[in-house]
Amino acid sequence: MPALVLLGAQWGDEGKGKATDLLGGSVDYVVRYQGGNNAGHTVVVGDQTYALHLLPSGILTPGCVPVIGNGVVVDPSVLLSELSGLNERGVDTSKLLISGNAHIITPYNVTVDKVTERFLGSRKIGTTGRGIGPTYADKINRVGIRVQDLYDESILTQKVEAALDIKNQMLTKMYNRRAIAVGQVVEELLGYADRLQPYVADTTLILGDALDHDRVVLLEGGQGTLLDIDHGTYPFVTSSNPTAGGACTGSGIGPTKISRVIGILKAYTTRVGAGPFPTELLDADGEALRRIGGERGVTTGRDRRCGWFDAVIARYATRVNGLTDFFLTKLDVLTGWEQIPVCVAYEIDGKRVEELPYSQTDFHHAKPVYETLPGWSEDITGARSFSDLPKNAQGYVRALEEMSGAQISAIGVGPGRDETVQINSFL
Repeated sequence: MPALVLLGAQWGDEGKGKATDLLGGSVDYVVRYQGGNNAGHTVVVGDQTYALHLLPSGILTPGCVPVIGNGVVVDPSVLLSELSGLNERGVDTSKLLISGNAHIITPYNVTVDKVTERFLGSRKIGTTGRGIGPTYADKINRVGIRVQDLYDESILTQKVEAALDIKNQMLTKMYNRRAIAVGQVVEELLGYADRLQPYVADTTLILGDALDHDRVVLLEGGQGTLLDIDHGTYPFVTSSNPTAGGACTGSGIGPTKISRVIGILKAYTTRVGAGPFPTELLDADGEALRRIGGERGVTTGRDRRCGWFDAVIARYATRVNGLTDFFLTKLDVLTGWEQIPVCVAYEIDGKRVEELPYSQTDFHHAKPVYETLPGWSEDITGARSFSDLPKNAQGYVRALEEMSGAQISAIGVGPGRDETVQINSFL
């Protein structure tokens, strides 16, 4: 059975948790393949709301095996706290699997993240300060700590010593901070080993075997396409690859195993943190979108910047991910607008541009070119088929589909698990 990839097609926060949870009852494994506790999913089940930061959304679906893949960076204290919180609410977390090759966010990674961002001042990236970037940097520099290292004290100590040789020089001489003791870090990390051990596994082998035996595997990205380290609005990006290519490297599943790539699109656009945002609204409409949509980061608690739908970004996401389907979320938030602008192109130095410019300078200067679509006033939260939607809402969806380059196969019309219009099956 081929695998499915589900990812954000904007700057993240598109509602991937709802989409993953919707599919969770039909899949056997849900795999988080990149990022760390800098990404958050909100999942509403009945009258219960769950905020997930590091765990795959499939953890809430009975019978589904949630997997933290090798491409994820893991803060053990955050993971164990999240597991404990779910257990207290009656959620069975015993099936969780964690790749032994996933990298650990150490205390010194968090320290470096915070002091570096503070040092940048007005040039700061807008990181979450949770050590994500420095952990990925250690991974690339080959001085990272992996989950499997927690079970060999000698190797763990050697690796922490190697990492702190350089970092303590930087902390003390550049940032006027205290040096971090090797023994203290090793002791803290070893303290997590026994509690994590029941979950640690060779997840690449398990997932490959599952696919060979006709199991359905869903690969879940954090953040979004425009935050990809290679294909996003660099340098205002995350430190990993949320795009479809990252699903392969972050899980150990080959590309020929993937049959569908589903992009999650919000019916408008948001982003958190610094960086260019052509359709951003700094007016009453932007504030209304923020208020009605509840646009506050699940993990960061920061208000999200809000703007109208950007079809240029959607087309770009379709291209770089090879999207086969879209899941359009939060359509209900737009109820009440008489007219809804949609960005169909950019104006850059007086020229109309219909594809995302590769130049950072051009993108910073891009001005949105809008077309206006008629809005609707009817409550759509009770819609369960496409025909239940008001004609203007149907027209909005079909216009976005045509502009974006892939079929819209599902529509979120409210925050609840069942508040979804399914047009095409994802399986």
